[in-house]
Amino acid sequence: MSKAFVSSYRASLVSCAVAFAFCVLLGRLFYLHVWEQEALMEHVMTNRKMVNVVEARRGSIVDSRGNLLATTRTAYDIGVDPQSFREEDRVKLDDLAKLLGQPLADIETAIDTKTGKGGEHSKEVRLIRWTALAKGVDEATHDAVKGLGIKGVYGNSNFTRAYPSGQLAAHVLGYVNKEETPVTGIERFFDYYLRGQDGWRETERDGKRRELAEFREREVDPTDGLSVQLSIDQMVQHIVEAEIRKVAEQYNPNGISIIVSEPSTGAVLAMANYPTYDPNEFYNTEKYPIKWQRNRALTDVFEPGSTFKIVSAAGALNEGIVRPEDMFQTGVSKVSYKGRTLKLPGDHHVYDTLSMHDIVVKSSNRGAAHLGMMLGENRLYNYAAAFGFGETTGCDLGGEVSGTLHEVKNWDGLTITRLPMGHAVSATPMQVHSAMSVIANKGVLMEPLLTKRVFDAYGNDVIRFSPKAKRRVISTEVAETMCQMLADVVGTEGTARKAAIENYMVAGKTGTTQKIVNGEYSSQHHVASFSGFFPADNPALVITVVVDEPKFNGIGYGGSVSAPAFRNIAEACIAYLGIRSSKRDASFLALENSIYDRTSRLSN
Repeated sequence: MSKAFVSSYRASLVSCAVAFAFCVLLGRLFYLHVWEQEALMEHVMTNRKMVNVVEARRGSIVDSRGNLLATTRTAYDIGVDPQSFREEDRVKLDDLAKLLGQPLADIETAIDTKTGKGGEHSKEVRLIRWTALAKGVDEATHDAVKGLGIKGVYGNSNFTRAYPSGQLAAHVLGYVNKEETPVTGIERFFDYYLRGQDGWRETERDGKRRELAEFREREVDPTDGLSVQLSIDQMVQHIVEAEIRKVAEQYNPNGISIIVSEPSTGAVLAMANYPTYDPNEFYNTEKYPIKWQRNRALTDVFEPGSTFKIVSAAGALNEGIVRPEDMFQTGVSKVSYKGRTLKLPGDHHVYDTLSMHDIVVKSSNRGAAHLGMMLGENRLYNYAAAFGFGETTGCDLGGEVSGTLHEVKNWDGLTITRLPMGHAVSATPMQVHSAMSVIANKGVLMEPLLTKRVFDAYGNDVIRFSPKAKRRVISTEVAETMCQMLADVVGTEGTARKAAIENYMVAGKTGTTQKIVNGEYSSQHHVASFSGFFPADNPALVITVVVDEPKFNGIGYGGSVSAPAFRNIAEACIAYLGIRSSKRDASFLALENSIYDRTSRLSN
């Protein structure tokens, strides 16, 4: 048998082709393993490495007695991996739908849809490994779903913010939105302390993108947020909000603000507004319009009206230019002031003469104008500023406005007669409340105290907030004299008789302000207010009630609308806090008797 002839040219060509192929392969291997090694290894490690953020738990917000007002709960997003679902589990889907509160058809569609497009404009088909079935379910529901044993159906845990008492103290607390951003209230103001610090974990995953725990390289534990304790008392807040609902139902006003605080410390026990909202449903703007979220007690301004008369009265007494028994001509409509004839404001009831004491008790606009003129522009302005008008009170919520108190150089010719009665100035309910607290606190203006402390998980104080006195406004003696006058406002001859409480000495001042509509004071639109405190001889609480445009058969006076609400709140607080009844000390009685004796002698 002869050997087949093999062409040397063909053999060489095949050998060269094989050699060239091996050279290309070796070159490609060299390029991948040597030349591009660093870039490709980084790409490989990116696919294998996995960095998970370990979310920190947001701190809680509690009331003054430790009751939970805002907390962070563990929630679960329930979903399905259609690739892992077993057909024998389909009989359990009806139970799953009932647990999740979802239509059975939607769940079946999610399970049966196993592929999808890679992107909006991509034609690539990809396997679907996760489809959400329900979001934010509680732990009990998650456990029940897990108990069904449906392969491919599981939950991913996350934290969600919850407000156990619903609408209670909504404007104080604020809320955290779905992007985990605090929006208003304490949630925003104290976010630095509440939010904590997220941790992270670096590990590797296999081809099915499952974590390989044994390859964890770095792990940083999260630091949970600190908690905040407020001065708010949950029960007092509930009392206030219950009364707001009653007033809203009775008068259908545009808005209501009520504040309750301790005069000696400035601690706010309750702050509530109407309309309100539920921070658990902040996103439901049809049910709770965005404008309802503003804290009217700090953002809405109005002319305080007669509640402002404490400024001109206290200022005149503090300067020593008037005594409670001094008489004034309140029956005249015009007076001469610094060479000019000024028209005095009108009064609902015109009296020929009134003592300084009765100017306050009977809320005389003309009498207040006389007091303002005695003080003069500069001193009147300075006392108004000292009482806190024209500046923010410093309440720890943010968004507070300063109101308007014009400088003397911007006054017109009538301001000196209108400012003493609470016109030509705008203030928030909190500013009016703080001003009244000056009288209750022996002449000292306190900064509102809304937060008691910031504490850790073990209950240890991290920051403790103490009462802060801003300044002395009037002397203790003048404050006591004003206190007696304001107590008589609630007496049988005053404008706030409906604020009286049996066996308790109540002091306060009503305000009925005409609103400016189309540039003029309207006789149909009013703001009714009452700010007062009790027991007058040893004040425990200051309560301010402001009702914007009560729908009333007639004029919605502060004494008719706001004073009864004050009384109802005060009586409930007396029962809850155990506030003792008034027992006037000898010096207080002597002061009262002296005022009445001197007034009687002058009248006779």
